[in-house]
Amino acid sequence: MQTGKRNLITDVEGLLVGNASDDGVKTGATVLVSDTPFTAGVHVMGGAPGARESDLLAPDKTVQQVDALVLSGGSAFGLDAPSGVADALRLQGRGFPVGDQTVPIVPGAILFDLLNGGNKDWPENPYKRLGAEALGTSSDHFELGTIGAGTGATLASFKGGLGSASIVLPSGHTVGALVAVNALGDATVDGAHFWAAPFEVGNEYGGFGVAPTYPAGLPPTKLASHAANTTIAIVATDATLDQSQCTRLATAAHDGMARALVPSHTTTDRDLIYGVSTGAMPLANPAEDTMWLGHAAATCLARAIARAVFHATPADKDTVPSYAYQ
Repeated sequence: MQTGKRNLITDVEGLLVGNASDDGVKTGATVLVSDTPFTAGVHVMGGAPGARESDLLAPDKTVQQVDALVLSGGSAFGLDAPSGVADALRLQGRGFPVGDQTVPIVPGAILFDLLNGGNKDWPENPYKRLGAEALGTSSDHFELGTIGAGTGATLASFKGGLGSASIVLPSGHTVGALVAVNALGDATVDGAHFWAAPFEVGNEYGGFGVAPTYPAGLPPTKLASHAANTTIAIVATDATLDQSQCTRLATAAHDGMARALVPSHTTTDRDLIYGVSTGAMPLANPAEDTMWLGHAAATCLARAIARAVFHATPADKDTVPSYAYQ
């Protein structure tokens, strides 16, 4: 398996990622953007989703492309992050044309990080500011772990974080994943081995291999805070896909979430995945190519989840340890 040169979602040419964090609040926002609009779909499998403009991404709706996607902490407060991105894009003249106006199309999804030890007694909702700041840092290079939407993320045993990974397929198409991991369950089997170990490329999350045994029951969960969960992600490709195919890409990617997090898709998780196409490379064999794209999206997402946890770093007042610093 071959990764892109960065092993990030930005290996899909034209995509950029920006992050902004507030370490005092223990939260942040992450933006995926491009110089031109891109096609996007969405699929939700968590039982308690929180999102903005999801209905707009249905294949039968008028708008087929978006200007940016936002992942944010803050629970419902974090739905203000896309507003900050939309304001900044409007100033750039970006958006859907309506008469003499432009309306940036910026869907977003949120995770719950309100019980992570950060100072939540803010005088003003910080997420509109964080969204705009994240857009301003957009680049093809970005850090993983405790940054952006993953700043305050936690799992049952360890800190979560922001993760990314990529794959280049034999067809030449590139697939990438970007994820903020804040799950009810765990990404590790026994505190050392990742559930996603079978899909690791090189030593991208430690190279510890698969666990010698697997538990018959569930691993630890956030029993004291079942509402404090969510894994939100974006899978992207340069393959030419329409909105319905992007939705199928997102649907297939949920397999990767289930491979990397146990349990996943619970009634109190907000698990949501966006599927994105920049449309740069046509499909030579649509039936076969889309099957490979779905498999690659799931594999990329599983790896990105493990990388998020692997790269998380400790901070004051953390409620759980970081994987690498336990």
